[in-house]
Amino acid sequence: MYKRNIFFLFIIMISISLKAAYILIPMDNTQKNHLKAYGITYWVLQHDVEASWLLNYRGGSFMFKYVELFEKELKIRGVSYQVIADVQSTAILQQIADPEANMDEVKLHKAPKIAVYSPKNKQPWDDAVTLVLKYSEIPYEVIYDEDIMNGSLPLYDWLHLHHEDFTGQYGKFWASYRNAEWYQNDVKTTEETARKYGFTKASQLKLAVAKKIRDFVAGGGYLFSMCSAPDSYDVALAAEHTDICDVMFDGDPMSPNAQQQLDYNNCFAFKDFTLVTSPYDYEISSIDATQTRGRIGQDKDFFTLFDFSAKWDWVPSMLCQNHEMVIKGFMGQTTAFRKQFIKSNVLIMGENKALNEARYIHGDFGKGTWTFYGGHDPEDYEHLVGDPPTDLNLFPNSPGYRLILNNILFPAAKKEKRKT
Repeated sequence: MYKRNIFFLFIIMISISLKAAYILIPMDNTQKNHLKAYGITYWVLQHDVEASWLLNYRGGSFMFKYVELFEKELKIRGVSYQVIADVQSTAILQQIADPEANMDEVKLHKAPKIAVYSPKNKQPWDDAVTLVLKYSEIPYEVIYDEDIMNGSLPLYDWLHLHHEDFTGQYGKFWASYRNAEWYQNDVKTTEETARKYGFTKASQLKLAVAKKIRDFVAGGGYLFSMCSAPDSYDVALAAEHTDICDVMFDGDPMSPNAQQQLDYNNCFAFKDFTLVTSPYDYEISSIDATQTRGRIGQDKDFFTLFDFSAKWDWVPSMLCQNHEMVIKGFMGQTTAFRKQFIKSNVLIMGENKALNEARYIHGDFGKGTWTFYGGHDPEDYEHLVGDPPTDLNLFPNSPGYRLILNNILFPAAKKEKRKT
């Protein structure tokens, strides 16, 4: 196997040297399949060939050295591309380097190792990140509580938090689904895992997992989460020294002073929020805007991406690369984040200003970063429990799904100083 890989790498290098050309993958509205374009770029990185991410150039295009094998794969996957001469690639980079142009080049060096935090038992919903990873053919591994408690996180560069409730309240599904087989299995499995690691409650297990994830980020990891995971994660960290679970979730009542005992300093993104304590309310805290925004209607539900400076704010610029700047909204258990509960040092990258809500936010913690994205499925406006998964063959150019894939390539990026 080792000899075969060395031979394959030798063939690639020979191909590059014999034909001084590049492949450009445009990411503007000329692209037939934006989502698979990310997958092919990841695949190129897996073959130890460096790629350039051309921020704000034709929608955030990709460029790498020409290899015949790569061109064949582009054709197989149905991704639009252009073969350009060396002089053309140089001209593009010169255009991007112009100080007056809000564009820049970011080098992608190594394919990040990806983990998806997701339960091993079947749940009656899908996950947007898992769907787009499969569709774009980007490999990933599924890990859950036992894997994290056993110390697996340092093996990965990037972690996605699946639709999850880190507070130990099982998503507040008790009122509607406590008699459902999937709900009872989830409770049984989680409680068994908690006992295995010496905890008496599911909430204690979930808090321990949340703290290990926090350590992963502090050590340089990249965290991405959607739907109920972002706010439930921060709420769990804030409630480290109190009990916010009622009797039906952990066998005893919540602390009567739980609200006053929250420590917002523990949170990545949120502050000053109020707990939603009723077990009959499908909500964890006041962070989420789902119940306060009203029924604005799908045709009027949009959010706008911010236009960052590619040369100076290259991280948020990279995370916002898209062929559309206005993205259609989509709901979830956590649909959007109410701005009054977002910390002042958090970077808002996408918002609905009229509703005073953020949909896409980012921040640093220690040596790593985190990104939170509101909503459940960018191409299913109101995804309900039991609904079938979205067929991404119908949405190969989804701007909402592109934001997920921006985050997946993010760990591969390195900004380099230009020669003067």
